Amino acid sequence: MPEISAPCDAPVNIGQAAEQSGVSAKMVRHYELLGLLGRVQRTDKGYRQYSPADVHVLRFIKRARDLGFSMAEIGELVGLWKDKQRASAKVKRIAQKHLDELSQRVAALQDMQHTLAHLMEGCGGNERPDCPILDTLAGQPSSAACH
Repeated sequence: MPEISAPCDAPVNIGQAAEQSGVSAKMVRHYELLGLLGRVQRTDKGYRQYSPADVHVLRFIKRARDLGFSMAEIGELVGLWKDKQRASAKVKRIAQKHLDELSQRVAALQDMQHTLAHLMEGCGGNERPDCPILDTLAGQPSSAACH
């Protein structure tokens, strides 16, 4: 006997919304609490019912999170996405600010990588207790190389 499926525009429960959007049920509730989904319909027994539009918003949020946008930025982006009269310049400003922050974080990580590589070059990793890595972490000048 063929399985009967719900129409594409039928509401879904939280588990189905989570599965369809790739977001955990816990995060679906969190996003709802933050107001990113707007008012979610409920059954007479109080169960959440998510529309296809709600699931689409959840996918939008997931993609934005995957790009590292903050929840505040995502809130702005969702609002702009829903506003058909928006100016794309507003969206670009948010994206540019985020890109600049990512670039700063990448540069900071590269600095850490170079510093750690330099410290490791000075350490032979032997049985001696002297070590410039630990000296540097302790804020002390290196007394002896790790040879």
